[in-house]
Amino acid sequence: MNGGRVRFGRKPGSTGHGVNLLVIHPFLSSATGKFPGTFVSFLPRWNRVETQPAETTLYSLSDAPPSPANESDRRTGERHMTLYRVGSVMLDGRRELCLIRNISAGGMMIRLYCTAAVGTQLTIELKSGQPIRGKVSWIKDGYYGIEFDDPIDVIEILSASMNGPRPRMPRIETDCHAKLREGANSLRVRAHDISQGGAKLQCEMAIPCGSDIVLTLPGLEPQPGVACWNNDGFTGVTFNRLLPLGQLVEWLKVQREEQAARRPAAKSA
Repeated sequence: MNGGRVRFGRKPGSTGHGVNLLVIHPFLSSATGKFPGTFVSFLPRWNRVETQPAETTLYSLSDAPPSPANESDRRTGERHMTLYRVGSVMLDGRRELCLIRNISAGGMMIRLYCTAAVGTQLTIELKSGQPIRGKVSWIKDGYYGIEFDDPIDVIEILSASMNGPRPRMPRIETDCHAKLREGANSLRVRAHDISQGGAKLQCEMAIPCGSDIVLTLPGLEPQPGVACWNNDGFTGVTFNRLLPLGQLVEWLKVQREEQAARRPAAKSA
């Protein structure tokens, strides 16, 4: 879906004080594999009218995995807004985040936030419950080419992402103390996993669903959000704003280093 356009303008019926982002999305027919029409959505807080090309994850029906040559397909001299799909990678027993640039039936091109050698076996998860096994076939300019062990059904994946329930953002396991504030209550909690959009917390007190909260994790700014579920001593929170992927990746690296440093101390004790 490269080449989609993002147009800045006012939402119909607005007073003119708030300016919105009009996003035009191609709509894929699962029956024909073609794009018979579009649908639009509005995002707030832009203050000028202009058209900017949006570079999004490209889905291909080809059986061949993306090649390094695809990286040069980007039109030169034109500024792009990148709206790549976020996925997760299981690599050497740990979960990492990635940005997915191209997907075909035979493989994908990803931006990986860690290092992996050509030939490395890995598992990529596009959404919850959909792992795909493959290996690194090439590396170029920070992008990794992944060749799947078995072909996938691209139409099924794309149709499910457009028409089905919104897939959960990739969650990364963590283990750190944090502070949760809900109204007049300030609680010490433990974060068990985190995504760009929220976190799973171990909490002694049940937080009512729908309550406004502020979660403070070590090394990150306080994150306002909402409590969305409670179950057996755990609470799920959704952030009001997505954490930037780069910031989340760097935070996870620091947490991983600190946890590794604590293990020898725990063994010696």
